[in-house]
Amino acid sequence: MVWHAGRRFPRAGPSRREDALTAPRTPKYQAIAAELASRIRGGELAPGSALPPQKELSAAYGVTLATLRQALRQLEDDGLVSQQPGRGTFVAEPRAAYRLDSLRGFAEDLRAQGQTVSTQILGQAVRRPPTWVAARLGGDAERVVRLERLRLLAGRPAVHQLSWIAGVDLAAADLSGTSLYAALADRGIVVHRASEVVRPGALDTVTADLLGHPEGTPAFVSDRVTFGLDDRALVFDRATILGNLLEIRTERAVTGLSMQWSRQS
Repeated sequence: MVWHAGRRFPRAGPSRREDALTAPRTPKYQAIAAELASRIRGGELAPGSALPPQKELSAAYGVTLATLRQALRQLEDDGLVSQQPGRGTFVAEPRAAYRLDSLRGFAEDLRAQGQTVSTQILGQAVRRPPTWVAARLGGDAERVVRLERLRLLAGRPAVHQLSWIAGVDLAAADLSGTSLYAALADRGIVVHRASEVVRPGALDTVTADLLGHPEGTPAFVSDRVTFGLDDRALVFDRATILGNLLEIRTERAVTGLSMQWSRQS
């Protein structure tokens, strides 16, 4: 069942409630979390929908607010809900994925999984890079193309991406529907390898406004340097990725390690 604003939370049937909340050695908060998780995974609670207020939920389950909050914390830790101060608790959006072990662009990775990805160009012009970017790009970084993009996943802002492109003039290229790597290939520039560092971070004032989340919301910050065949740095990318939409997963085998940005099912 999908809950809508203004509708009361329906109490679970007696047998279901008794089974869930009186099961031996099962803490009540775990039973509540398990029931809500089942509804979310079963599609009764749609992504983005609001749960009823905590007082209403605690009354419906016949538990204290403290017990209910334990259940909500467990669901949040499992990536199933998002608690937003001052707004309430919402069913989390499914988490998207792109591979970290490939040389495809962000949008290409997601589209290959059947995700709907669109790009908004926020800025595209030749600029002198800041010192910290010039240090990543090396010798050819006097004047580079600064490309700022907003990536939308199923129409919702998910990633803010700032790219600095050295050695090729893409200031007039239409990159709203073409990957940066494809644009480089069209100009005869072969991407050879990339070095990427991903670290935890939080949305600052600018990225919070662009991504539509409160300042301080958890995020991943990805810094990637892409190199050509001559091992010269071509692109420096900084992507700020909403931490409540994406997670990192790895697959380990004797032949190597595969890493992905993953959308939780």
